[in-house]
Amino acid sequence: MNKYLFNTITGGILLVSFVVCLIFSSFINNAYAIDISRSETEKTSVATGRTFHNKDELLQLAGFPGENEKAVAAREIRVIPGGQSIGIKLNTFGVLVVGHHLVETAGGKQSPGEKAGIRVGDMITEINGKRIEKMQDISAFVQRAGQEAEPLQMTIRRNQKMVHTELQPLKDKNEQSFKIGLYIRDSASGIGTLTFVEPRSQKYGALGHVIADADTKKPIIVQGGEIVKSKVTSIEKGRNGNPGEKLAQFSTGQKKLGDIKRNSPYGIFGRLNEPLSDNLAKKSYPVALSHEVKEGPAKILTVINGEKVEWYDIEIVSTIPQKYPATKGMVLKVTDKRLLDKTGGIVQGMSGSPIIQNGKIIGAVTHVFVNDPTSGYGVHIEWMLNEAGISLTETEKSEAS
Repeated sequence: MNKYLFNTITGGILLVSFVVCLIFSSFINNAYAIDISRSETEKTSVATGRTFHNKDELLQLAGFPGENEKAVAAREIRVIPGGQSIGIKLNTFGVLVVGHHLVETAGGKQSPGEKAGIRVGDMITEINGKRIEKMQDISAFVQRAGQEAEPLQMTIRRNQKMVHTELQPLKDKNEQSFKIGLYIRDSASGIGTLTFVEPRSQKYGALGHVIADADTKKPIIVQGGEIVKSKVTSIEKGRNGNPGEKLAQFSTGQKKLGDIKRNSPYGIFGRLNEPLSDNLAKKSYPVALSHEVKEGPAKILTVINGEKVEWYDIEIVSTIPQKYPATKGMVLKVTDKRLLDKTGGIVQGMSGSPIIQNGKIIGAVTHVFVNDPTSGYGVHIEWMLNEAGISLTETEKSEAS
């Protein structure tokens, strides 16, 4: 099995270990965590010109019921917290364009794809009316069109719109084959952390944020995928200006834990094939809505060695009651000496680690602050549950069964 070193993208850090499967690569066996999006440290202030005399008044202004109101009270739903390190294998919807290259022809260097108006980030979905699902589907079309001097009829998905264009492959004078002048790929792999499992439906959520392509920086449109167990082999400790990372292993030969049906701003979602077998997976917890989260002590579940899920202490520094879904709902700080000694705080690959406070699951770890690896952001659990299709209120139709 080939091994590849993941290149780290500079800037803010989303805590998922993620790497693309290049055109000539097989799935990664030894996965190094990298960041896939930018993160920034933000300061939040409220200036309303009013003084709030009680908590109910503040909650009502935010669009939530007061504590004595039950109009939109959460129903009693329980989920099993995760914390397990997982390997992620994604298949894209079509073939993703990640770059242009020049074809050295007898008439000079040209890029047929660029000439056809195809852009980085475009998704090739059809050629000559035939659906394209993987890179191997393209080769036969390209060689035939080149030999017959007929342009390819390309259907491209671009920013939720379908675009049609013609592309004429050109012959590379050195390799004597026809090329389209595009760098493409159809899959990606990486590691992250499982957040929760709903025990009745076996629906799960993980990561807490979107998986974006490393080159285009755009969210990957998923057409299937799977999660498998992964094993943390070592930790690179985080320091100011240099967040750490989990190093973990998984392979294509491992048993599939579940599928991937959705890649959204709040994580990846799907169903497990069967219940998890470790001891922590036997106990379910109720969930807390965003306005129920308190500043103060909490705990996270995560793996820093092998496959063992352990509890670690954190502090909720600030939390924002949210009427509408948002990816950054709370600021947290690691206070557990064991975790600080081993990792320096929050590290890449920890994304999705569930947060538990007062006996309830309140959210998941998502970001680390580059200049302070002991601190980062978390997402509220209710938004992840919504994305998974799990109803939170009495008035909503339950999709968990």
